[in-house]
Amino acid sequence: MTVVVVLMCAVPALWAMLTFNRLVRLRNQSRTAWADIDVQLQRRHDLVPRLVEVVKGYAAHERATLAAVTELRAQAQSAHGAAVQGQAEGALSQALGRLIALREAYPELKANRNFAQLSAALVEVEDHLQYARRFYNGAVRDFNDGIQRFPAMLIAGAFGFRSAEFFQTENGSQQAPNVELGR
Repeated sequence: MTVVVVLMCAVPALWAMLTFNRLVRLRNQSRTAWADIDVQLQRRHDLVPRLVEVVKGYAAHERATLAAVTELRAQAQSAHGAAVQGQAEGALSQALGRLIALREAYPELKANRNFAQLSAALVEVEDHLQYARRFYNGAVRDFNDGIQRFPAMLIAGAFGFRSAEFFQTENGSQQAPNVELGR
């Protein structure tokens, strides 16, 4: 009889412990994935001023584009939370696309070695950022699924696990930018 009572207490306690540990692992995985995004965003933010400076020398009358990129970079750096930051980064992506597209209108800029290197570095960062976003969103999906499933949701609620936000850019930011060069 005592063995049955011990098992009736031990099995739920063991299940609760294993569930809690799984949820902690999933939460930490999503936090680590967010840190990876943060690293790539910082690399991107570090490249933007250098790219803007190179373009300034060739396309000085494109002040609106350069000012927009600079302003959107500042907004993206100060944004907090996956949803808000995703929106800010989407707007920055569009502006960077317009900035990169300027090279077609300025052959001297296209031939500039610094511009070519910075553009290539930016493309590399964008590729890494895309991977990091996919990984983060997958980790968030797994974590959110874990805390919303019954009976694990009982443990999640009791220990204060909350849903994480997905990192999404605003609608339309995945489209190629429309560049109008007014001189």
